[in-house]
Amino acid sequence: MKRVVYHGIQDLRLEETDIPVPSYGEVVVKNHVTLTCGTDAKMYMRGYRYQPPHLIGHEASGVICAVGEGVEKFKVGDRVVAHNTAPCHKCYYCKKGQHSMCIDLPSNLGSYAEYQLIPKRIVEETMFLLPDDMDYKQAALLEPLACAVYGTSEVPIELGDTVVVNGCGPIGLMFIRLSYLRGARVIAVDMKENRLTLAKKMGAQEIVNISEDIDQVQEVRKLTEEERGVDIAIEATGVTAVWNMAFDMVRPGGTVLCFGGTKKDTTVTFDCTRLHYEQITVKGVFHTTPIHVHAAFELLKMNAITADDFVQNEFSIEETEQAILEHARGEVIKNCIIYP
Repeated sequence: MKRVVYHGIQDLRLEETDIPVPSYGEVVVKNHVTLTCGTDAKMYMRGYRYQPPHLIGHEASGVICAVGEGVEKFKVGDRVVAHNTAPCHKCYYCKKGQHSMCIDLPSNLGSYAEYQLIPKRIVEETMFLLPDDMDYKQAALLEPLACAVYGTSEVPIELGDTVVVNGCGPIGLMFIRLSYLRGARVIAVDMKENRLTLAKKMGAQEIVNISEDIDQVQEVRKLTEEERGVDIAIEATGVTAVWNMAFDMVRPGGTVLCFGGTKKDTTVTFDCTRLHYEQITVKGVFHTTPIHVHAAFELLKMNAITADDFVQNEFSIEETEQAILEHARGEVIKNCIIYP
């Protein structure tokens, strides 16, 4: 089988290896589709927390081609999508209900590959049988949507609230859609016309194009009553300057959600007077949890978002680097690798 291996910054290599054999509780999936992700792009451009070489990719769907002993929920030939993690349910954080903080939460990297081994824990908890009417691209949106579902659930969006989403990449667009579905008036902020156009389709009532020479904080505040600021400010860029701007956009008593992962060892500075006297909540949220993965799968079945909007160009596994670079440049929302 062919697979892509990350060997360092801007160093992806196509390698050949044996098709994996499942152990007890595991399955092997023949991938049909792998989607590009912002994390893949960041990993390619600036590195990641794992020491290379390691596998890359975590948004895929396909057909089970081998099943290990003890697997009861699935069989060979089933069309499935597997999330990339499943918590241990044993550590301190799992027992506190903070499953995204599990200390044994291995990321099931390796979806840029013709075949993928799915660990027992994921098979049992966060792998799903596709409905007959769900295609592989739609299913592969599971992981990013689950992250947006979790993030949205962690902020107090109420009917009629004003929410700003800074950054209209895939996750930002999903935040826009979910905020709209919760009854919020959404402001979308980005510099790419293709992203802002889709933001409108996802439900954004207002658009702030920061490719122009404007004060984006003030532009957002102008769109709120008496320029008091938004109820919820969501950051979905991974840029520290935007963390600060999101803080400046929020009203007294509002909430800032910092979701985009920043470069290692970076810091931000917030106005302590505002934080204290205006009772602003700044919340960091990472990854997702099983209950939100299940919710995301239900939303995909309902077509709350669709692959037609999120997935643009198709590539072969040999063209993985090109697919990731197009994503990184913002030319597309997502690309996909198709396996024959």
